[in-house]
Amino acid sequence: MSDVSLVTLLWVFVTFFAAGLVKGVTGMGLPTVAMGLLGAVMSPLAAASLLIAPSFVTNVWQLMAGPRLGALAARLWPMLLAIALGTVLGAAWIARGDAETTTGLLGIALALYAGVTLFGRQCRVPPRMERALSPLVGGATGLVTGATGVFVIPAVPYLQALNLPKNDLVQALGLSFTASTVALAFGLGAHGAFRADEALLSALAVLPALGGMWAGQRVRDRISPAAFRRGFLIALLLLGCEMAARPLY
Repeated sequence: MSDVSLVTLLWVFVTFFAAGLVKGVTGMGLPTVAMGLLGAVMSPLAAASLLIAPSFVTNVWQLMAGPRLGALAARLWPMLLAIALGTVLGAAWIARGDAETTTGLLGIALALYAGVTLFGRQCRVPPRMERALSPLVGGATGLVTGATGVFVIPAVPYLQALNLPKNDLVQALGLSFTASTVALAFGLGAHGAFRADEALLSALAVLPALGGMWAGQRVRDRISPAAFRRGFLIALLLLGCEMAARPLY
């Protein structure tokens, strides 16, 4: 890490604390916030490399917190497998290092997620369609993850549409994000895009991410999570629009 400036190091730590804070309050959002804030000042490839360890640790923590891990894994395995395959394939795009294009794609993914969550109507997936839709949603999520480092489109709206109980939904999101994280790490490594210095900095970033999660959980009962989430999504929408338009100027 000898070539990492103090300003960059501080920004990485502030970013992961903020991302952990959002996750602590809302139960999700760490990879999305981290990619948005880091992608504003560095290439999406570098941001995705730094994301690996904090995302893995916090999402394993999330998926292990519920009692139905085995049942959910058995139900969602077609989606999870497709996420993994799609992410490894899509990682070839982000590993090319075309910062201008991937920044634009990252902005589109962030804005799309924020817009759908803020303004989209809640849908329901009939049980009879789940078997056919799960691998399609997983594959699409994997390709978006591999190309941008963002794990949420379309997996999060799809899982919400399954009408799972609250605790099951949180655990299912943890499963999806963990599969995306592991596959992204494998994809970046397979394309020679995950360097040792980035792996070390990613490991160090676990500490502020966990600190932010702890802080978010402490303040969750003192604020309105719904209002906090709405403000976070509006900020994410604006950031995504700016990043999507950046290659145009």
